[in-house]
Amino acid sequence: MTFASSPASVLAWMASAAVLLAGCTDDSETVRRIQTQRQVALQQQSQQDHLGETVSLLSQFVGLNEEKASRQISYHLNQWSQNQSSDDGSGEIPELASTLTDVIPEENLRAEILREEFQPTDVTVLRDAYLFRHAVQWMDDPIREDPLLVDWLKGLSAEIGEDAAAQLRTACRLFDWTIRNIAAEPLDSSEGVPPQIPRPALPFGMKLEGPGYRQTLYQTIWRGRGDPIQRANVFTALCEQAGVRAAVLALQSDEDGSLTPWSVGVLAGDQIYLFETELGLPIPGPDQVGIATLEQARKEPTVMRRLDVAGYFDYPLSRTDVQQSVALLNARIEAISPRMKKLQNGLTGDRRMTLSMDVDAVAKQLDAIPGIAGVRIWSLPLLSQIYQAEAERMVERDPLFSFWYLSRWAVLDGEDDMARNLSSGRWQHLTGHFSDDDIEGVKGARTRYLEQRAPEFEIEDLRINVDLQKRYGLRRGLGIESSQYDQQLQQIQMFMRLGKRTATHWLALVQYDDGRFDTAANWFGKRVLDEDQMSMWEDSARYNFARAKEHAKDWDEVEELLKSERTYSEHGNRLRARLIAKTFQE
Repeated sequence: MTFASSPASVLAWMASAAVLLAGCTDDSETVRRIQTQRQVALQQQSQQDHLGETVSLLSQFVGLNEEKASRQISYHLNQWSQNQSSDDGSGEIPELASTLTDVIPEENLRAEILREEFQPTDVTVLRDAYLFRHAVQWMDDPIREDPLLVDWLKGLSAEIGEDAAAQLRTACRLFDWTIRNIAAEPLDSSEGVPPQIPRPALPFGMKLEGPGYRQTLYQTIWRGRGDPIQRANVFTALCEQAGVRAAVLALQSDEDGSLTPWSVGVLAGDQIYLFETELGLPIPGPDQVGIATLEQARKEPTVMRRLDVAGYFDYPLSRTDVQQSVALLNARIEAISPRMKKLQNGLTGDRRMTLSMDVDAVAKQLDAIPGIAGVRIWSLPLLSQIYQAEAERMVERDPLFSFWYLSRWAVLDGEDDMARNLSSGRWQHLTGHFSDDDIEGVKGARTRYLEQRAPEFEIEDLRINVDLQKRYGLRRGLGIESSQYDQQLQQIQMFMRLGKRTATHWLALVQYDDGRFDTAANWFGKRVLDEDQMSMWEDSARYNFARAKEHAKDWDEVEELLKSERTYSEHGNRLRARLIAKTFQE
């Protein structure tokens, strides 16, 4: 015979024993105390289970039905929340929340912030926080240091203090990963939309494929592509999970008050250090050493002037232009709600992640720094949600728009086996699981990506090889003409090639992220940049090829790669080539 040993079962046995003894002695107070202790133990166990279920569902979110998983997560959160003590009930919202009323009515804003119940819409915030938190844990490693900044960072501790230097070092690693892994796209892609594609009715002057808002934070890191604003979105979100204070710096128009982001500012000590996501570089400090502070950019004319590349590019901003910047905090509405603060406080140990931001306290901290002319909550996350919702409504109404909108990333987000395999690999990549886990029987990112790389002859034979079609689960449906079926097969071939080339690029990035720089260079140079395999990843692969060659100190080849013409990132790449020549070749 065995006995249960959980705290709850022990307390239950004690309570039963106490009842039996009650006939002999009046010990009713002891019985009540034991029963109360039992109830508390059961509540604690239940609370722990609900948070455990929440984190477990988040960890496998990519493989689940999103709608169903969101309902389950919100259920567990509400069950957990009911057993927590309520807040003071003051009904106050942060003062800084008023900076969002241009986008959302004040009464709706208040209702959303003060809502106590968790809803499925909250789950995207948790999913993003979970993903970015796990990404930070493996990204923040010395192996991912930018060679241009290593020596400068080593000497910075004595100047600004060890804690501030450590935070800036973390920011540099996260920025470097963002630039290497989020392939650069033009700021505005609206002109690339085919004219026959219907346009959804977008509010606030937004347009189809417009700047920044055309992708959510999750879509940007998930797809590995983004414009400068979206790169800033990813970088600041990574900083938030790392405990590094960062804000997007924007210039305000004197004419209409509109805000134009120009860099990301990272607070370390009492200085803001500047990171430029369009150039893909931290803005170099005086004498092109280290990273410039906002103070230096405002006072030293050469800081901004040296962002020009003589004969090629003129940087559009000067010292005069950057005298005053508005700091934009990357905080979603949910992050300033009491329910998210309560949940963040309830997550301990390995479950910890940043879900809440005291925007008023952060605003006070940043606003005290010279050159910061006010602090606002960044409206971009909200605008991207609105854009996404309108696009999804258009998908349901218009087949032509639906095909154009969904087919671009069906290779990753589709329901077929190839898409599921690639998405599983992407999740493993972003959460830092590069190799297989033989104990758990889980394939790592490398294996998933390799499985996506079907031989070219096999893809080519798909249209004529019936056995191959069966192996891929393809069959000609009843009533389908042979010509129509052949068109379907050609489309599948296109997706297979896109999936293969995307997986190849990401596999090369995994090699770099794992510190295998020679292997990474081989993959970028011989596979991604193979003339017969060119894809949308060419510019990014060329840049990462150069970065991998930096570790081999092959400076001539690095310079040649970085000075490649007709790439979107050519301006920033040429600046990097100049910095490398100054740092390593003089």
